[in-house]
Amino acid sequence: MSASRTIVAGVGSYLPARIVTNADMAKIVDTSDDWIVERTGIRQRHIAAEGECTSDLAIAAGERALANAGMAADDIDMVIVATATPDETFPATAVTVQSRLGITHGGAFDLQAVCSGFVYGFGVADNLIRGGLARNILLIGAETFSRILDWEDRTTCVLFGDGAGAVVLKGEDGKAAEQRGIIGTRLRSDGSKHDLLYVDGGPSKTQTVGKLRMQGKEVFRYAVTNLSEIVKEVLEENGLESSDVDWIVPHQANRRILDATARKLAIDPDKVVVTVQDHGNTSAASVPLALDQAVSDGRIKPGDLVLLEAMGGGFTWGASLVRW
Repeated sequence: MSASRTIVAGVGSYLPARIVTNADMAKIVDTSDDWIVERTGIRQRHIAAEGECTSDLAIAAGERALANAGMAADDIDMVIVATATPDETFPATAVTVQSRLGITHGGAFDLQAVCSGFVYGFGVADNLIRGGLARNILLIGAETFSRILDWEDRTTCVLFGDGAGAVVLKGEDGKAAEQRGIIGTRLRSDGSKHDLLYVDGGPSKTQTVGKLRMQGKEVFRYAVTNLSEIVKEVLEENGLESSDVDWIVPHQANRRILDATARKLAIDPDKVVVTVQDHGNTSAASVPLALDQAVSDGRIKPGDLVLLEAMGGGFTWGASLVRW
């Protein structure tokens, strides 16, 4: 049976134990703490241990989201893992997560939209629930980007880290559905910008995993423009203005992108949840990681209007509005 609204029933996250500071990075490549902080805002990142896979991070975050929602594995009828760094070419990492969490029914699949993956997953899950294909979905963004970095390229290796974040999305009807839940999502892509941010490998093209390649200045320019435009779109389509938003939870790519986007939207920077200093760019995991932190520390409260937004390789980008 379809639901009239999708609500966020629980949140959770997980970061690997190993922390790599900017001082540690300076021992690997020609860089410094001042250089990294000035250009990105990043002070440290978490790196997965040897043998620790994307599925391990996803499972830990998923367990915490289920506990936060007060739900059991048996309550979940769909698992979606947004990731660009799956455990294997196939099967989907989501199937591994489903099995190890003890979920024995429903479906599971991976979603690949790089850093926009969680926001894309938000929109997909919302439509699956409202369309009646699922009732309770465990949506996880999980990445081990450390495995696809060129650790000799100081322009990229200092930016990324590993982690996972998760939400339990639940179909609701009646009064609860009228007062909270996902209001709307907009998704975009532009494949012509492939060469600005990509991985130079893959099973079909090179039969290798490949390494991340990025033209940072160009990505910065497009990110600010694209994110500002899509945020305006999703607000206008739902009869809202930027002043109505209580919290923006953006993809944590670069502090300068976060600040520039807020200025372009005339949004108070104090309304922007910023965690990039603590874990760098964790791709599809960054939005749910930041979301969990803001919920856990009490910033995001029931009734708040929360805006999620992200842009990643492809290019892909998207924004979603949710009433907490």
